[in-house]
Amino acid sequence: MSVVIRLMRAGAKKRPFYRMVAADSRRQRDGRFLEILGHYNPVSQPYELVIHKDKVSAWIAKGAQPSEQVASLLRSLSIPTAAAMTPGAVAPAKPAAAKAATARKRAVKRTISPRKLRARKAREAARHKAAAKA
Repeated sequence: MSVVIRLMRAGAKKRPFYRMVAADSRRQRDGRFLEILGHYNPVSQPYELVIHKDKVSAWIAKGAQPSEQVASLLRSLSIPTAAAMTPGAVAPAKPAAAKAATARKRAVKRTISPRKLRARKAREAARHKAAAKA
């Protein structure tokens, strides 16, 4: 079971309120969850964000992956979002074989369909014609 930390919508129509929860990735957005980790109210000015840092850190240490929005909110509170990354740690470099493979992939020339080639030539001809009139 892969666990994600995500926002679960609550609140009324046009008045969103979100709970930050740890949930099974296969569950619905507002479905069953494992634990409530905090809440986020974007409507209040300034927005309200309450997070239980110890619970979030524990789930991340267990391998839970935060969603993009949750990661953004955690970064605003300077909470690390990856288990392997600790403050001051350096990201692991790509192996040389992986770098070479990506370089080879880029070196392969793309083939363009005849239809796209005709369309490209027609656009260029129209541009030259417009430039000649001006």
